[in-house]
Amino acid sequence: MTLSLDYAALSDVGRVRRNNEDSAYAGPHLLLLADGMGGAAAGEVASAAAVQVLRRLDTATITGEDMIEALAGAVHRANERLSELVEEDPEREGMGSTVTALMFDGEQLGLAHLGDSRAYRMRDGRLQQLSHDHTFVQSLVDEGRISQEEAFTHPHRNLILRVLDGRPDSDPDLQMLDVQAGDRLLLCSDGLPDYVNDDVIAAAMADGTPDSVVVDLITHALEAGSNDNVTCIVADVVETAQTGAGAPQLVGAAAELAQGGTGGAEPTIAVRGGGGEGAGASESGEHLDPEELRYAPRPPKRFIWLRRLGALAVVLALVAGGGWFAYSWSQQQYYVGTDGDYVAIYRGVDEQVPGLTLSRVHEQKTLEVDKLPTYNREQVEGTIQADDLAAAREIVEELQRAADACAGQQAKTTPSPRPGTPAPSTPPASGKPVVSKPPVSVPVAPPSSTPTNGAVGPDDCDGVR
Repeated sequence: MTLSLDYAALSDVGRVRRNNEDSAYAGPHLLLLADGMGGAAAGEVASAAAVQVLRRLDTATITGEDMIEALAGAVHRANERLSELVEEDPEREGMGSTVTALMFDGEQLGLAHLGDSRAYRMRDGRLQQLSHDHTFVQSLVDEGRISQEEAFTHPHRNLILRVLDGRPDSDPDLQMLDVQAGDRLLLCSDGLPDYVNDDVIAAAMADGTPDSVVVDLITHALEAGSNDNVTCIVADVVETAQTGAGAPQLVGAAAELAQGGTGGAEPTIAVRGGGGEGAGASESGEHLDPEELRYAPRPPKRFIWLRRLGALAVVLALVAGGGWFAYSWSQQQYYVGTDGDYVAIYRGVDEQVPGLTLSRVHEQKTLEVDKLPTYNREQVEGTIQADDLAAAREIVEELQRAADACAGQQAKTTPSPRPGTPAPSTPPASGKPVVSKPPVSVPVAPPSSTPTNGAVGPDDCDGVR
């Protein structure tokens, strides 16, 4: 069995506000409602722009799960369109719009929702809310801090947390819904549910045609004292044999601002100034439009790429500053090491960083590494850290004394000919035998075992070359 929609759409500016910031579209395959906000910042432009982009989804060529992908893409394109409009006119900064859309393929529904406009379904006399409000009070209800009844009268019930506003984080809720003949669908702006409870809405939805129901619902809102625009779309899910597909309906700001557009062409969007007056006006004459504050807690995020570049520049500056500080610190350090065969004083730190030289020879000494005792030579080859240049020079002086001590030890242990010792005789040419006297033996004192300077002993100098 093939199903179709029998629909009606109606929008009323209300008894208080001068301009209508709601926009709605109803067609054979798409029901769409957008509630603009921002007051003088052109909320009507935002809602109209969103509707003009998303209405292109009213086609029979998209079915099944593809509807979700199509809805997500269209919402993002509408968001980009709002960003472009703000770039063209900075006075529009702060404008935004809710989006609630039901896409229909004859068998099921695809829902996209962002903001506090609502989607309902009445089935077998029971009214069910399909969308989830992105509002402050709804978050309190979700957390169990207030009841649904308390939310209905909460002073901040109009404060919205998520909205289509040209910023990159405007992602909608998406879901697939079943549908059957006899279902009645409702899309409405917050001007209705903020003043009319679900029982009254359900009673109005129970009887009548879509045309009569939209009139009844808006009448209930106005009689309840609604100071906002009120827009409703009502659609019955019917068997195709009962009725034919109706012509698309465009109401609210999208219809009022569609100047010069014909047929399927996208109308030109013009700016209408003026914010709301009446209930929000103070005795001093200052007009306080509640729409101005609906999502005031959200800071402006225009030129987000510039902000990200700025943040990146700050991070890079911090990294560069930290790197320069670390490099400057390293160049104030000294250590003693080897430079070829000689002892040298280095400035910097003995670390390897690709592409960066962290140390260089500051002073090369005449002290040869091979002249050092074994222990000191191993110290120098592994580098000896110094607190400053003066300390490094003191280390070299100590090494020089150790080398001198080893040189003294070697001199004491090397035998040398004694003065007066006769050289070996050579037989005379005459051939007479020569009688030689035995040499006189003089005891040699053993080498001292006391380390030179109290630090170097004979064993320490074994490796000196």
